[in-house]
Amino acid sequence: MKPFTPLKGLVAPLDRANVDTDAIIPKQFLKSIKRSGFGPNAFDEWRYLDRGEPGMDCTNRPVNPDFVLNHARYQGASVLLARENFGCGSSREHAPWALEDYGFRVIIAPSYADIFFNNCFKNGVLPIVLAAETVDRLFQETEASAGYALTVDLAAQTLTTPGGEVIAFEVDGERKHRLLNGLDDIGLTLQLTDQIKAYEARRRQEAAWLFL
Repeated sequence: MKPFTPLKGLVAPLDRANVDTDAIIPKQFLKSIKRSGFGPNAFDEWRYLDRGEPGMDCTNRPVNPDFVLNHARYQGASVLLARENFGCGSSREHAPWALEDYGFRVIIAPSYADIFFNNCFKNGVLPIVLAAETVDRLFQETEASAGYALTVDLAAQTLTTPGGEVIAFEVDGERKHRLLNGLDDIGLTLQLTDQIKAYEARRRQEAAWLFL
């Protein structure tokens, strides 16, 4: 997992509440557990006019011109602005995998489904919670100004708008540590390698018969 460094990212506004994980990555793509390659199928049923299938080349698929992520002004966005209860529905890690693979490192919304929220931190995506009024204002500013970008500083826990306004956000210390250091569950475990080896050596002495 890549460490989260200060990011200046173009914002894409997804003005829908209760976006569920099946919309983020439809169920037919859940067969793979590679954690990569899901970006072309993120929001598949909304982005394209045909039905996507695993292994399909998305290059020449017909796109939905009305879907916000297909608009030219939002190409290359790395910050997703969303509404309340983002990531609801089934508890699939494929959802943050798809968002991260698409290019999103940050999501901003008033609220999230709990499991999706936790999975984001484990997979390199920063989900920021802001008051609904602040999110409303960010939607207005994003839609009013092409190229609207936010600077996200996780260490300082701040967002900075193009106009220089600094918006603070809260984040759990342990989750912040994960993202800043690029640590998933395996990475956290590997930090304890010396203690694990010491325990194994002690057990070999205490219960040698287990290792025969």
